[in-house]
Amino acid sequence: MSEARAEAERRGRRAEDLAAWYLRCKGWTVLGQRVRTPVGEVDLVARRGKVLAFVEVKARATRAAADASLDTHRLRRVAAAAELLLPRFIGEAEDVRIDVIHIVPGQLPRYLVDVWQG
Repeated sequence: MSEARAEAERRGRRAEDLAAWYLRCKGWTVLGQRVRTPVGEVDLVARRGKVLAFVEVKARATRAAADASLDTHRLRRVAAAAELLLPRFIGEAEDVRIDVIHIVPGQLPRYLVDVWQG
């Protein structure tokens, strides 16, 4: 793995850890982090009450870059992975959704709710 790729991996892990703590502070229970499936990975799986969220975490240098990093292809991959993971995590959930957390240096995390309507 190249040094640049290794640094990107470290940044991504730090962002996911920060996002997990952010969710916990907001009353969520984090059920899984970096949960892998044959079709892709879900960064975080979290539950609050009867809501189950599959959360994509995007760490970027600017808010604009974070906004641009979210595309249909990536959301489709997260949705496919979430579908495979649903039986494992559904429990008592009545509402299942895909959310996004943007991590940008010097700013509070930005939490986007129910971003996938596929």
